[in-house]
Amino acid sequence: MQLVQTPEWRALQEHATKLRDIHLRDLFAADPDRFAKFSLVEWNLLFDYSRQRVTSETLSLLVSLARARGLRERIDSMFSGEKINTTEHRAVLHTALRNRSDRPVFVDGHDVMPEVRANLDRMRNFVEGVHSGRIQGHTGKTFTDIVNIGIGGSDLGIVMATEALAKFRNHNIRLHCVSNIDGVQLGDTLEKVDPARTLFVVCSKTFTTLETLTNAKIARQWVVDRLGEGAPARHFAAVSTNAKAMDAFLIPPQNRFTMWDWVGGRYSVWSAVGLSVALALGMDQFELILEGGYEMDEHFRTAAFEKNLPVLMGLLGIWNRNFLGMDSLAVLPYDQRLHRFPAYLQQLEMESNGKGVTLEGEAVSYDTCGVIWGEPGSNAQHSFFQLLHQGTANVSLDFIAPVNASSPYQEQQNLALANCFAQVQAFAFGQTEEMVRQDLASKGLKEEDIKRLVPHKLHPGNRPSTIILFRRLGPRTLGRLIALYEHKVLVQSAVWGINAFDQWGVELGKKLAESLVPLVQHPDGQKVDASVGALLRYVAAWRQ
Repeated sequence: MQLVQTPEWRALQEHATKLRDIHLRDLFAADPDRFAKFSLVEWNLLFDYSRQRVTSETLSLLVSLARARGLRERIDSMFSGEKINTTEHRAVLHTALRNRSDRPVFVDGHDVMPEVRANLDRMRNFVEGVHSGRIQGHTGKTFTDIVNIGIGGSDLGIVMATEALAKFRNHNIRLHCVSNIDGVQLGDTLEKVDPARTLFVVCSKTFTTLETLTNAKIARQWVVDRLGEGAPARHFAAVSTNAKAMDAFLIPPQNRFTMWDWVGGRYSVWSAVGLSVALALGMDQFELILEGGYEMDEHFRTAAFEKNLPVLMGLLGIWNRNFLGMDSLAVLPYDQRLHRFPAYLQQLEMESNGKGVTLEGEAVSYDTCGVIWGEPGSNAQHSFFQLLHQGTANVSLDFIAPVNASSPYQEQQNLALANCFAQVQAFAFGQTEEMVRQDLASKGLKEEDIKRLVPHKLHPGNRPSTIILFRRLGPRTLGRLIALYEHKVLVQSAVWGINAFDQWGVELGKKLAESLVPLVQHPDGQKVDASVGALLRYVAAWRQ
């Protein structure tokens, strides 16, 4: 039976019709204990969803939908190593990378945990070797700069995590991340670093990604030109599943770190892809991130759906997307350290659940993942919050904030929290005509001016939002936050009946780019598709 034809889905549609015209003002007025009923605290994360447009009946219907769609079985299948990535016939076991228990994790009857732990031990040995000076460059100098070369999941998580945890960085190491193929990041980075003191970490699961390999080859030649032909062996490490490609690149065995095909790129920051994170922060801090992720895993795996943070987050997202018509989710951290967290979530959610066919290959007849976007809150208030307050777009909101400052200036974090809480209230309750009139009258305006201004100062409110509040931003907390959103993705994919772990939509563009590279390099006289041919003519003309 198709999802939209199930009794659970139809019950939610009927319920949404009844609830659609009820304002959050009414829900709070009717229930003084609403916050207590619609908030949870787990692992020092306060998950306050009292400003979501839901009732107890809504939650009950959503949980019934999740059960009917086999969410419990889907969770168990993932943790047990079943090949739930059906189009690629792969297990999905990023959770094994942060498994801190003694439980084995099997793939095809083989316990992968000894390999995972061995890889962590190799990472620790390498990181401590770089930090202590035991591992040195070609000229015998210690490393002061790490350049991570990767893209997508081999870049976004590294940048996000090291920016979020910048106060925990090893001050003797500077990290630079290069992803884009246009050469700007690489060129800017190479101008800043000393080749004798720079270690390059090439992250590519397949070691065939065009952007990564192009940047890596140029970086390798840069090292050769300055330090000699044999130098790259001491200045390059790699993270990949492709041993032959690493052979061809002359990466020495002691500088290679493995991945597994059961780790998707956007879930890979927990793996050796996190080597640059560990080099920047230290291995102890990296393992604390893993511990935070494991804590959220255990909660997700064992908690009842009604008290399960990722389950509730996922189901609330489905409610907003499919039944309240929300087109997008704005992620709004009130901590500048988390300024790359929305970008990280863009890949995590949109690459995972941006699908238009079911697991059975049938076109969906309902919306799947909406657009994920966002910026740090205080700055965003002065850019796009106008649209959120009074525009016509339907947007739900996630506010994320630490109580204690990530800077030495707690008073400034207090101001950030005040702004966060004020915006949450404004989005929920808005500003009615009566409130606007009273405010303008108190300022002595005449009735004709009040009447003219009222429509412009009305705030409809009723914008659904969740607040995720925590004590302070540290490695454990970051691990919990990442895992929370990862499991939200699984919840929604289970309900929508889609595969969250492939990304065929990414592959077409890669394939076309490979065929166009020689044409762009030599655009004169090429016989190609008319639309591309017109562009190539401009390329040829403007290069002269």
